[in-house]
Amino acid sequence: MELKPEQLAAQVASEPLRPAYLIAGPEPLRVLEAADAVRAAARQQGIAEREVFEAEGNQREPDWNALEASFRAPSLFASRRLVELRLPTGKPGKDGAEVVSDFCADPPQDVCLLVTCGEWSKQHGGKWSEAIGRVGRVAIAWQIKPHELPEWIERRLRARGLRADRDAVQSLADRVEGNLLAAAQEVDKLALLSDGESIDLARMESLVADAARYDVFRVVDAAMNGQGAQVSRMLAGLRAEGEAVPALLGMVVIELQRGAALARVNARGGNLSAEFKAQRVWDSKQPMYRRALQRHDARRWDVFVAQAGRVDRMAKGREAGDAWVALERLLLAVAEPRAARLLTAGGA
Repeated sequence: MELKPEQLAAQVASEPLRPAYLIAGPEPLRVLEAADAVRAAARQQGIAEREVFEAEGNQREPDWNALEASFRAPSLFASRRLVELRLPTGKPGKDGAEVVSDFCADPPQDVCLLVTCGEWSKQHGGKWSEAIGRVGRVAIAWQIKPHELPEWIERRLRARGLRADRDAVQSLADRVEGNLLAAAQEVDKLALLSDGESIDLARMESLVADAARYDVFRVVDAAMNGQGAQVSRMLAGLRAEGEAVPALLGMVVIELQRGAALARVNARGGNLSAEFKAQRVWDSKQPMYRRALQRHDARRWDVFVAQAGRVDRMAKGREAGDAWVALERLLLAVAEPRAARLLTAGGA
């Protein structure tokens, strides 16, 4: 049975972990939070060892032989371990599907398999995902429709102990324009700023207004609109306010991946309007994306996504370099093609 990510999160908190989980869909925040719930349940149930398999470097797929060997190998430091398989395209291919299906046919008692996918549709599933469903759980994070967004926001507000009237919730929904990550961050901010009283429309607008505050959403918009000077100024403001690069990078990566998907469709002469709908780009945002697509081809967008990975590694101390400088260079390259020479990875 296919679950919603929120249903899966509730289940794993109250039952023993099953042998396998598949969490997929085009809403990255919902996928991430459901996967985090599985990881948290694993820790609570004494699973401390964790392995991650994903495509690296120029590889298009994870190392299936290594994954299969890991399934057969005994845990080194614990009685059980969590093995994560990350498939951004949602397609394991013939070899990967066989490895996953074989695992599910006879799951090792010491392994819990967590598969996450960034892309998903009715055509993505197959025998491998059905096999996961038989021994575990499958949760699909379908896109939140515009009319569903206020209810999603209201549930999130309640989960943070907040109350807001209908007009206030609708105001927030209109502001974030379908972006769940933006909505989640606004709710977290409200939890810090609210005085515990019910939030009406006027109070909501005063709490979420940030005309005097440079936030990551406006930085990304400035980059997409080709406004390099604003990018530098806004990033300086965020850095001065004490923001951390990892807190900003999630939104940046989502927008760059969205741009890359649109660029691929555009490059092959596909239906860009349909892809805008599939990517949940609201009408008011489409001109901004079209301008950005005119500045960069599909290959350049792939470079941007790869560069965002370098920024993340710098921010986490896994690669030498100043993450703030790298982030600024990345967004300046998005804003201005001539600035692409600032990027040091992949060649732009």
